[in-house]
Parts: sequence; C-alpha cells; structure tokens
Amino acid sequence: MKKFLLFLLVALMYAAHQDMWNWHKADPMIFGFLPIGLAYHAGYAIACAVMMAILVKFAWPKHLETDKTEPPQ
Repeated sequence: MKKFLLFLLVALMYAAHQDMWNWHKADPMIFGFLPIGLAYHAGYAIACAVMMAILVKFAWPKHLETDKTEPPQ
C-alpha cells in the first residue's frame, strides 16, 4: 500500500506540473509584482522538495546505506 501511495504522490505532482491555465495570462499579480504562473511554479518547486524528502524517507533502499567494510549486524 505504501508503494502505491508514493506512486500516486509522484503521479499527482506530475499532473500538477502541467499548468496550462496559466500560460496566456499574467494577472493577477501576487504581492503586486509576481505573475501568477511564476508564483505557481515557486509553490510547485517547494512541493516537489517536500515530495522528494518523503520519497527519501520512505522509499530509499536501505541496503545502499550499509558500509561494505563493516560486518552486518
């Protein structure tokens, strides 16, 4: 179930990257100077960073972290 939820998270982030609704307009301006498309991508980048932290925590292969010179415990 965990793998399915992580896959779903990645698929949702992939779908959120396709922001066709912001291609042809700059209004409304966020904070008076930031176009809506740029603000969207700034938030998207933060969401991707959070998603990658979740993936590293829950989907990182543990066997890659073991040191080959130490005996297994």
